[in-house]
This record gives sequence, structure tokens and C-alpha cells, in this order.
Amino acid sequence: MIKQSERLNSVEEYYFSKKLREVSNMIQSGESVINMAIGSPDLFPSVKVVDEIKNSLSDSFAHKYQSYQGLPELRDAIAKFYYKFFGVELNPSNEVLPLMGSKEGIMHISLAFLNPGDEVLIPNPGYPTYLSVTKLVEANPVFYNLSEENGWFPNLSELENKDLSKVKLMWINYPHMPTGASANFDQFEKLLEFAKTNNILLINDNPYSFILNDEYLSLLKVKGYKDFVLELNSLSKSFNMSGWRVGMLVGSSDNITKVLKVKSNMDSGMFYGIQKGAIAALNLDKSWFDDLNKVYLKRRKLIWNIADKLNCSYDKNSKGLFVWAKLPNHIKSSEQYIDTLLKEKKIFIAPGTIFGSNGEGYIRFSLCIDEVKIDEALKRIEL
Repeated sequence: MIKQSERLNSVEEYYFSKKLREVSNMIQSGESVINMAIGSPDLFPSVKVVDEIKNSLSDSFAHKYQSYQGLPELRDAIAKFYYKFFGVELNPSNEVLPLMGSKEGIMHISLAFLNPGDEVLIPNPGYPTYLSVTKLVEANPVFYNLSEENGWFPNLSELENKDLSKVKLMWINYPHMPTGASANFDQFEKLLEFAKTNNILLINDNPYSFILNDEYLSLLKVKGYKDFVLELNSLSKSFNMSGWRVGMLVGSSDNITKVLKVKSNMDSGMFYGIQKGAIAALNLDKSWFDDLNKVYLKRRKLIWNIADKLNCSYDKNSKGLFVWAKLPNHIKSSEQYIDTLLKEKKIFIAPGTIFGSNGEGYIRFSLCIDEVKIDEALKRIEL
């Protein structure tokens, strides 16, 4: 048997990959499981987007290798999108890089900037991929605490007391997943000043700006820090295109060029039709988000009813695609709690601990489930 690489000893299979197999086996055995855990939008993309990919398939170069930097018109659409919604000016030729999903970008950024032994500031709780990729490139994770008491925002005073001499990158994610917390301009400015002072590249992972959120804010809106910032974004959540795998990275031409060195050695360009569909999505106006959020508002209210029945508390001002709910104090293990719900009620909810130790005592509901299934879940809990 061929042994796996030593770097794989530092990571495990993604929680949802393992758990969804369990759920799938339950369904195959005849059990009706309601999945309220996964943030994969069940709604369809715009008809304009679907029509565009269909119409593109007969273009003369639709099935050839594509540019590593994406179509010029896609980069232009991204730049216009950022200016229209975030008020950020970008040069589409060298400050925009289309990606096959922002998850790809996390790996590319890490490969571009990290050497073995470098340190990376990672939010706790936060998106698990920040940690796994850091380990895979043989850098060292340094967790920074996020707490409900501090609005799920980094305690910069606490961080400044640490030895930051080996820290190269810092991951942030606002609107935040899993908590739904948002950050304002002043907070972004403080984060960037912290990054500049300590010579750290600050990366904002920003796929939730348009979900149940009226204040669109990019880290790049703060002037004077371009060398110290990158921002990831995605069409997965805001345009119901998670299976298309379309993301983007924006930042200074110097930082984008470094990431492109990695990307150009890792793939052979994004499929032409997907790029054309992405352009159509980026050209949609604000009414697209307004209509989308009408659906999510209804769903969120229904999920609040479930949280109430479970005696959980939650923030009604949270943003994004999830409801982050605090369990009653007497419940000591969120994972045991959701396993019991899965076994007894056939309802799958994400335990907070998969996002870090500070997620203990919390659970996360997804809004990517229709109202009929949410009502059915409520009935099961009431039994």
C-alpha cells in the first residue's frame, strides 16, 4: 500500500462530507431526513443567467481552453459590479482574478504567500477551510477569539499583545459565517491599521454581503491599505450558483499577480459558458437581491420558531444565509445535541463546534430549505 503524504496527517475529511454520507445512508434506508445544515441555495439562478449559458454553447471557441485570467468581459463585469454595489474602483486588467469558487482562492492565496512555519490568524469560530488549507501548506494556525460579548469581532487589544512576528496572513469574513455578525467601516479601518502596523496581509472572505443585508461593504472601500488587503467574493450564495463554482479575488495588481502565478499552474481556465452566465448574473440589478431576500425573510422567521421551540436564543439583526442559535445552558455538547435530533427527529442541523471551539453551545440553521420542509421540521420538534 502506498502511504499518504505526511501533510494529510494534519487534516481530516470535511465534517459535512462525512456527515452527509450518514444522512444519505439514512435516506436510502427509507428514513425521511430534513437537512437544515448546508448552505447550498435551493433557489434557481436568474433565467437570464441560464439562457446565457445555453446560448453560449454554440460559440466558436466555447469548448476550448480559456484564459487563466478569465474572459476580459468577465473581469470587466466584476469591476463594474464592485463599483456599482461597493463603490470600489478596480482595474479589470490586473486587479481582478476570476476563480473557480472562492474556496479555490483560499488555497491559491495560501500557496502564494505562505512558507512552512509562517503563522496565520484564523477566526474561532470561522470557516473550517481556513484552518485545513493552512495546515496543508505547512503553515501554523493561530486562532483569534470571536465572542458574542464582543459582537463576534476580533479583540485587537488582545491580538496586539501576542507575538505576531511570524504572522503572514489574517483571515476575516464579514458578514460573518457562521454567526451572521457584520462589521462597519470603522471596524474595517481598525483591522487594516492593525494589519499594516504588523505587516500582515488581511483577507476578507465576502460571499454574504447581499443576503439579508442592506449595507454592502468591501474591505477595499477603506483607502490607503491596498498592499495589505485581498478580498474574496462568490456568486454561489448571492446568485444561487453554488454548483457553478464561480468566485473572484480582488486587490492590488502586485498581490493578484502573485496569486495568478499559482492559479496558472493549477487549472486551464474556467469553462466559457460558465463565464458567460456569470457575466449575466453580475449585470443583474438590485431587484434580484430584493426578491431573493423576500424569500429568505419568510424562511428565517419560520426557523426562528424552531429555535424558540428548542429554547434557543438568536440575534434577529444577523446577516447572511444562516441562523446562529445559542443552546440552553444545560446542554453541554452541541454535537451530541444535533446527533440526538438527527436520530430522534430526523432533522440535521450543524453543530457550532465544527466552526471552532468557540462554537460550543451553538447550532447553525441554513435558510437553504423551502417553507414546507421548515414547517415539517417544526411539527416533528413539537411532537
